[in-house]
Amino acid sequence: MTETHRQRGDADEAQALDLPDDVSNLATEVIDLTEAPPIVPAPPLSKSEVRTILLSLMLTMFLTALDQTIVATALPTIGRQFQDVSNLSWVITAYLLSSTAVAPVYGTLSDIYGRRAMIIVSLALFLIGSVLCAIAPNILTLILARALQGIGGGGILPLVQIVISDVVTPRERGQYQAYFSSVWVAAGIGGPVLGGLFAEHLHWSVIFWINLPLGALSLALLLPKMKKIPVFHRRRKVDWLGGVLLMASAVIVMLVLTWGGNRFAWASPAILAMIGSAVFLGASFVWHARRAPEPFLPIPLLSGSVVPFAMAAGGCAIGTMIGLTVHMPLYYEVVYGLTASEAGIALIPLVAVSVLGAWAAGRAMMYTKHYKRAAICGVSLSACAATALALATPLPLWQLLAALSLMAVGLGTVFPVSVVSIQNAVPRAQVGTATGAMNFFRSLMASFTVAVFTAILLMVLGGNLTIGAEHQIGAKHAIAASDMIVAFRYVFAAAATLLATSATLVILMEERPLAGPQQAPAEMAE
Repeated sequence: MTETHRQRGDADEAQALDLPDDVSNLATEVIDLTEAPPIVPAPPLSKSEVRTILLSLMLTMFLTALDQTIVATALPTIGRQFQDVSNLSWVITAYLLSSTAVAPVYGTLSDIYGRRAMIIVSLALFLIGSVLCAIAPNILTLILARALQGIGGGGILPLVQIVISDVVTPRERGQYQAYFSSVWVAAGIGGPVLGGLFAEHLHWSVIFWINLPLGALSLALLLPKMKKIPVFHRRRKVDWLGGVLLMASAVIVMLVLTWGGNRFAWASPAILAMIGSAVFLGASFVWHARRAPEPFLPIPLLSGSVVPFAMAAGGCAIGTMIGLTVHMPLYYEVVYGLTASEAGIALIPLVAVSVLGAWAAGRAMMYTKHYKRAAICGVSLSACAATALALATPLPLWQLLAALSLMAVGLGTVFPVSVVSIQNAVPRAQVGTATGAMNFFRSLMASFTVAVFTAILLMVLGGNLTIGAEHQIGAKHAIAASDMIVAFRYVFAAAATLLATSATLVILMEERPLAGPQQAPAEMAE
């Protein structure tokens, strides 16, 4: 057989195999032949299988989202049982620190060992931590168990987003991101209510025991279908040194943002030493990543015309939402005289209405070519609403809630656009790494924004203000409503600045075509 005939035969064989369009992104280096992705793609998942996978992912996400909020209302009961109030804040902080630090770890490891393995590990650690929390004999054990819970729970959100990217096309992902946003909101609203009921009428340990049946149900629904999910991971050596450096620097940064201006003065030796340590560890991570053959988090992955802009835009939006969610109860109580429970209800417009914006942006991604426009218009509307609050405060309560609702709708549009844009811009084999890095950066931005808003309030109101898990405002009577109004004008102005920055970043982000079915009858709407 001549060389020409041989080449023709190879071409015909490749055509017969119906190789996928993104075959260039499939794994080329494997440790074992059995770990190699299949040359012929697996049969596509049926609609019912996709639905089962997504429902189980929603249950999994609800499980961890609920655990972040359900504990808060049970803290006073826990403190009374263990006769320790001074360390109660660590029940919350331990979870946040560990969950933030491990987010990029799960993303990278899912690109190495696969989604199924990491979901099992994540849920297993979360459930083991839940059992240890429920049987904790003292506050120290409870704090350590919460940290273990965070190590498990911190991987669930990025893994859910990664699995979505495996089973639906980029054009369809925005719609599903909106569904998961609604789950997060439902947990955020229902968690404090359930936590209070369990602590008051049953026992506080029930808030942890309830995780076991929910987790078992989630695994039972999800794991059988996971075998059919396309394989995009690639076995390689894990850069553990890079991972440790990244996690260590993240934990120290989170501690600085949590303690700075609160437990310690910003210029105190403790804070300065921690900042220096974080800078050193961060610089060491970058130095190592630039020289390692396969770094834990490739620096070039975070560059380009899409990823850094989408990541920063989403971080500014989520930071604004979390920052206002933490501080608005203080404003409601002092200015409007609401009780703690009434202030919690007044947060619903800010948190829940964001789902409408996420849903609108997700639909726009399916039906329009220029999907950025929804996010640009939405977050610009949010910036205008925040600016109006900064200039017109104080407003009647209903007008304030209406303005916050407008802000929330706009905020919600950024989330699906930023997530899908990042996943659409990176190679298939690095979707997990990029998604984990995105969630990691969002958590840092949320903590940073909370710290900035707290610093603003402390500068305007003075140092006798406590904000956090132990949020007991005897200051409610010590701080004049007029002073609080002035302070929050600066907070709303800071929020407007962050939102304007988010809008600018979305404008600057490259709008790459999304792969997936064209939903419009003919040409997609312009």
